[in-house]
Amino acid sequence: MNAKVINTEAQYRKALAEVERLMGLDPLPGTSEADRLDLLGVLIENYERGYYHFDLPEPVDAILFRMEEQGLLQRDLVPFIGSKSKVSEVLSRKRPLTIQMIRSLHAGLDIPAEVLLQEPKKTRIDQYQDIQLDWERFPLDEMVKRGWIKTGIKNLRKHAAELMEEFLSPLGKQFPSVALCRRTKKEMDIYALLAWTARVFLRAAQECCPEEYEDGSVTKEFMREVARLSWSNMGPLLAQEFLANHGIALIIEPQLSKTAMDGGSMMSPKGPVIGLTLRYDRVDSFWFTLIHELVHVGKHLKEHGEIYIDDLDSKFDDPKEKEADLVSGDVLIPRRIWKTSRANVQKTASGINELAKQLSIHPAIVAGKIRFESHDYTIFNEFVGHNQVRNLFPWGGDV
Repeated sequence: MNAKVINTEAQYRKALAEVERLMGLDPLPGTSEADRLDLLGVLIENYERGYYHFDLPEPVDAILFRMEEQGLLQRDLVPFIGSKSKVSEVLSRKRPLTIQMIRSLHAGLDIPAEVLLQEPKKTRIDQYQDIQLDWERFPLDEMVKRGWIKTGIKNLRKHAAELMEEFLSPLGKQFPSVALCRRTKKEMDIYALLAWTARVFLRAAQECCPEEYEDGSVTKEFMREVARLSWSNMGPLLAQEFLANHGIALIIEPQLSKTAMDGGSMMSPKGPVIGLTLRYDRVDSFWFTLIHELVHVGKHLKEHGEIYIDDLDSKFDDPKEKEADLVSGDVLIPRRIWKTSRANVQKTASGINELAKQLSIHPAIVAGKIRFESHDYTIFNEFVGHNQVRNLFPWGGDV
């Protein structure tokens, strides 16, 4: 078939052009053209995998990844770490790895030594855990207007402390005083962000969930099962119900002023909580954001107090956000399928519908990917489902 490993950008572009030509022929399975098309798809994917660079994962993240990959439980790590209590302390980042542990994990689980030898990074929660809150800086006017705080008091600032203490009292000591935020091009008001996060926590405690969350249950197949619910016009509601039945709260709460955010994922004592703002009321935006947050739930949220707040319009070098972007994209539309699909190569309405049907997902997701990759948000407007999500949920004020 004369296809060679792709090593340069020029070879990569040539291979893409050849894929487009072969797709136009629509070859029958088993023919030399179809076989060449499959081979080119593999070669292109291999090149792209090497093209994108990610920072080394932290030691504990690498161990957790290997556990998930090999289906290991905590007790399976005892031979490498020493005891059940030591395993628990290492995975919860309360005990550093010793040289003996590093040697055993490297030899037994084939985790690169350079990964295990890294110094654990200080989290933002560690950096700001002693934050002192100025109650008057919370967006009290907006919180009252939305019905989050019920009061007839005129001078809200004067009574800010007592109003906020009453608002937060159902959370007890669970108030998320520090949000693990992505950096954003737009300055976020930390007090508005904390108020929104607390509101999502409060609603999750009141509204969810009928079942307990099982750690490790959010796998790629789990997320794909959620994504397949998008085929229905009632998909967002079905997703909320499905997640609740697996112990994950999905709360729809509009953002407050002075924040630019699509959603967030956080760990409460009862289990994971996902909050979505529906900043963009489109079907494609809902599903891309939801699956992105589910990746955080499945891969990054381990303990109560961990929080990710996402502004998906901004791109940064946080390895966990890169991973969430990469994994969520592959969950919704597997890269091996996308690269050779008519939707990607020809970018036609029929191609969008064909791929959506093949993957059992809403056409909006396919159209949204084309718009994102082409940086042209004027195309396929009729596909992305404008104004079709908010009206499914109670919006603003009390819920």
